[in-house]
Amino acid sequence: MFGRGAMATRALRARLPRGAVGCGTLAAGGAALALSQQEKSTRCDVDATSVGAGFAGGLLTGGFAAYFMGKCKVAEVEEKYSTYWPRKIMMVFGAPGAGKGTQGPRIVEMLGIPQLSTGDMLREAVAAGTEVGKKAKEVMAAGGLVSDEIVIGIIADRIKADDCKSGFILDGFPRTQAQAEALDKMLAQSGEAVSLVMAFDVDPAVLEERVCGRWIDKASGRSYHVKYAPPKSMKLGADGKPIPESMKDDISGDKLFQRPDDTAEALTKRLDGYKKQTVPILDHYAPKGIVKRIDGGAPINNVWAEVKAKLCNGTK
Repeated sequence: MFGRGAMATRALRARLPRGAVGCGTLAAGGAALALSQQEKSTRCDVDATSVGAGFAGGLLTGGFAAYFMGKCKVAEVEEKYSTYWPRKIMMVFGAPGAGKGTQGPRIVEMLGIPQLSTGDMLREAVAAGTEVGKKAKEVMAAGGLVSDEIVIGIIADRIKADDCKSGFILDGFPRTQAQAEALDKMLAQSGEAVSLVMAFDVDPAVLEERVCGRWIDKASGRSYHVKYAPPKSMKLGADGKPIPESMKDDISGDKLFQRPDDTAEALTKRLDGYKKQTVPILDHYAPKGIVKRIDGGAPINNVWAEVKAKLCNGTK
């Protein structure tokens, strides 16, 4: 998996507590040696002499020396990680209700990389008054649509931030093949490319059940579902459907609502749009061998297990 270097550095820190003495010092020296072995397996060049010195220092001069040398080794690994290892550049696709909104935050937590929404990036760029943000503001003030060129510029600026050093996940972009091609061109300027496209596949009938059963608390954003997570107040009518007046938030007691597009009719249109615009993007990246499909209709724990497995490099 792409995050092994970062995990290794965290593991080294965990094994090198402040004030470690005695057996703890020996463990610290051993940790430095174990890390050197792991770095070799991940193709990082390691100076065996410096590792040996770190081990000897842990044994001979006590916890402080081991801790200091361990810190130096951590810095060395982090530098190599940021310099030589390619970033994890991901996209997550799925029709409405496919589960990408549920799995996305889990991926973020697991890999330690941000999920970037084009809407959020646009607002941040405008608020920050960046050069591309000013262009976007002018277009929006005139009632126009922000061009692909401006959006690509906003993304190019955003992914230079420190939190994107190890990678990032694009959310809501690209939406068309032309945007995908423009993104590829921008990334190629720095010798990079999209490394993973994850697509959640779900049967349309299942999507309708998921989407049309959603109810939301406007103030908090808490989400309920008539089948999977109903509010305690829910009552069913003679037709077996929930009585709207009975749908209230468990905590505040406020009335819940359904989004206008969470209907069977709206879903049909959204699915048609998804197929026409998004599927060609998957076809665009498929020849590169980076598109990995997920059975989004499986139980949620099974879906996450498949997601974790396919985050690893080399899996299909």
